[in-house]
Amino acid sequence: MKITVETTIDAPIETVWARYTTPEDIIQSNAASDDWHTTAATVDLRAGGAFSSRMETKDGSMGFDFAGTYVRVEPLALLESSFGDRAMLVEFDQGKSGVTVRVTFDAETQNPVEMQRFGWQSILDNFARHVMAHQRS
Repeated sequence: MKITVETTIDAPIETVWARYTTPEDIIQSNAASDDWHTTAATVDLRAGGAFSSRMETKDGSMGFDFAGTYVRVEPLALLESSFGDRAMLVEFDQGKSGVTVRVTFDAETQNPVEMQRFGWQSILDNFARHVMAHQRS
């Protein structure tokens, strides 16, 4: 089953792309809630390149690594990747009201679909807030 989440960000597509693909920005924005954070991230932004991020609760009681390989990279347009036996497509579409970032991924079987959708949407919403906060500074 595929799940899709999206957000629209009123920022130049170059800015949105750069913030989505830069480890420092991933560390600052990649969290579904205030009690989680990303402690490390790596990006090798090319087909065949690896990416990873370490997500942990702020109290250190839980954590996991999210890692995969880029299958296709089209700058300012899309990122296609695989992680384990799952796939993900991130599309960047420039529109009149900003850049729509759409993430479509294969659901996993351990957690309910709505929980997965909520978590991924929360991360994407946090990313949008991060981009907008840095637009103003």
